[in-house]
Amino acid sequence: MHCQQFLPQPVTRREVLCTLSSGFGALALASLLQDKCEAGGVRGALDRHHHEPRARSVIFLYMDGGVSQVDSFDPKPRLAREHGKPFGMKMEATQFNRNGSTLKSPWEFQPHGKSGMPVSSLFPNIARYTDDLCLIRSMVSPSSEHTIANYTLHTGAGLSGRPSMGAWVSYGLGSETQDLPAFVVLNGGLIPPGGLDNFSSGFLSATHQGSVLLPGVGAVANIKPLEARPDLQRRKLSLIRKLDETALHRLGHVDAIESAIQNYELAARMQLAVPELTDSSPEPAWLRRAYGLEAEYGPTRIFGAECLLARRLVERGVRFVELTCPDVMSDRWDQHSDLLGGHGNNARAVDQPIGALLGDLKARGLLDSTLVVWSGEFGRTPFAQGSTGRDHNPFGFSIWLAGGGVRGGTIHGATDEYGYKVVEGRVEVHDLHATMLHLFGLDHKRLTFRFSGRDMRLTDVHGEVLHELLA
Repeated sequence: MHCQQFLPQPVTRREVLCTLSSGFGALALASLLQDKCEAGGVRGALDRHHHEPRARSVIFLYMDGGVSQVDSFDPKPRLAREHGKPFGMKMEATQFNRNGSTLKSPWEFQPHGKSGMPVSSLFPNIARYTDDLCLIRSMVSPSSEHTIANYTLHTGAGLSGRPSMGAWVSYGLGSETQDLPAFVVLNGGLIPPGGLDNFSSGFLSATHQGSVLLPGVGAVANIKPLEARPDLQRRKLSLIRKLDETALHRLGHVDAIESAIQNYELAARMQLAVPELTDSSPEPAWLRRAYGLEAEYGPTRIFGAECLLARRLVERGVRFVELTCPDVMSDRWDQHSDLLGGHGNNARAVDQPIGALLGDLKARGLLDSTLVVWSGEFGRTPFAQGSTGRDHNPFGFSIWLAGGGVRGGTIHGATDEYGYKVVEGRVEVHDLHATMLHLFGLDHKRLTFRFSGRDMRLTDVHGEVLHELLA
């Protein structure tokens, strides 16, 4: 039997750097020059884009629980006419089967902007930017169950263990900053059903995992060094690096060790970058008020801090930023009862900050290069659950996109007269992902990773780019 340390091993990048004894001046110079050429960026899997990109960053506003399309962006007068009457279509199986009568929206819709796009009174601040919104009324989900629908929305597959869309973007393009991760999740208080697997790197390198930050000064735990002096920390990190490189020298390429080395190095740089990033005090007082940082309602302050931090992140070159919802004590957007109170509280939390974010991005010239996506995992039924709620509805719901190369002031697709099912322009999650990658300059069919004997991709074997949404 052979001892493993005497088996022939492949030469790795770390091994080369560890064992080279000359030429390090040239290596350092080359690294510095390369960093300048790439604006300090870290390369992804591609040396270049597949085609000319329109977007550099994504801000994904995740509306956890499922916003009701007929109470937000898809008005249906027939619901008002038949309110309280038996529902006029065949009801599909629902999650809880306490189906009630036809339920009208308690909110009024008004047209907004030059486009005349109708928006309910739930979102008066978002409504000011309808001419920048590309509204999709024909989104569908393969499941009416939260966890499966969440995994599908985030990873393209209804099971755990697959890379998130943020991880795929990081893998394809890398980061434009050395001091922050390419993929950041801002946790407002509610991690989606399915947990942190929604932000997983899956079978990709662990360096592409979503980094979860909190809005505010305490964004990352242990950001303050424990060591009394900087040189002590540098010596500790140097020792860890040497131990890891010794293991790599013996074992060859091991993703867990390679990723640990990179993550330690990134964490050390984040100790300098994150305190400045999360300190919003230099922002003008009027802008802080616009985002809702001084709002009376606590969840508005939380989501406002997330939105402001998201803008600061994309300014600094972070590729993908996801925002989760704050806890309004009304079970997310998942109103199986008390639709009026629950949706009202959630809208109160997010509407002002999102309106401020869109306005701020526009004013800074960032909206052209930042794709903003607003979506939940499914919609809600146009008939009541019990008497005051709505059940899950995966057959037709609304999402919107803004900036990043999409056509503002447009509406794509349609649902039936009740707002129950898609009747025109059906859009699946794979189509959304394909379109998002296309705006990044990535061909979703060519962005692949070899795993388990096949070339894997975010869209699996599905998805078409929605060219009609593009500017």
